[in-house]
Amino acid sequence: MEHSHDIIDRFSVWLRKEGKSANTVTTYQRELKKYQDWLQTKGLTLNELSRNEVQSYINFLENQGRSPITNDKIFGAIRTFSKFLKRPDLTAEIEIKTAEKKNEIETLNNEQCESILKKVRDESNCRNTAIVYTLLHTGIRVSELCALDRSDVDLEAKTLEVNTPAGAHRIIPLSEEANDYLKTYIQISQVKTALFVSRTNERLTERSIQYILKKFDVNPHKLRHTFCQRLVDKGVSIEIVSRLAGHKDINVTKRYIKPKVEQLALEEAIQKTFSKDR
Repeated sequence: MEHSHDIIDRFSVWLRKEGKSANTVTTYQRELKKYQDWLQTKGLTLNELSRNEVQSYINFLENQGRSPITNDKIFGAIRTFSKFLKRPDLTAEIEIKTAEKKNEIETLNNEQCESILKKVRDESNCRNTAIVYTLLHTGIRVSELCALDRSDVDLEAKTLEVNTPAGAHRIIPLSEEANDYLKTYIQISQVKTALFVSRTNERLTERSIQYILKKFDVNPHKLRHTFCQRLVDKGVSIEIVSRLAGHKDINVTKRYIKPKVEQLALEEAIQKTFSKDR
């Protein structure tokens, strides 16, 4: 029979092929190892899972007083693992206390954007400036940013090519500003392979990017959300926003449609269609 650590290794490879970020892979590995240790105290392994063992573990976590948000993340790892095993029955109808989810997506308004961009420019670090403008003006994920190579940037065509481990591929047009700051950074740093590198010429990690952005009181998720929200607010179609953001499910993109905007659009549609000709 396959050892538990072997199945976790295979699961990790599968996650990378699915395009999961390095942080997500590490988190899922950690949570599955904890679950494996708990199962061993019951004389069981990950190879002998049933729905009862999943429910028992969730009950155990809740009895420990962990927050619903934490438990939901752990359950998410187990649910993804069951998908990898092609055993969706393992996590079907599991009883778990749910946390209230915020409907609001955290984004920056125009003033906040300008304030952050001014701080970035005032720092006079061409690499960091290029990073922030790239994230804000393309909406790419931090994992995608870290994976960028010099060859993915076409300064003449003003485009950015994004590839994921899962084989997904998209080309994003660059704004004039993003293109200019990338051009300045590339000329000064003379990067050859990895696009964004450290002082020791190592490819920047997701943690490094998060640390850089912390100085400007922002995180990669907020910049990505802001990119999508600004496009939707400008009337760009959901299909186009979804393609630019690389969303696999268009319902993810639909979260950026604000109820007020949607209601106004509905009212306008009725008025345009059914108003009397004068």
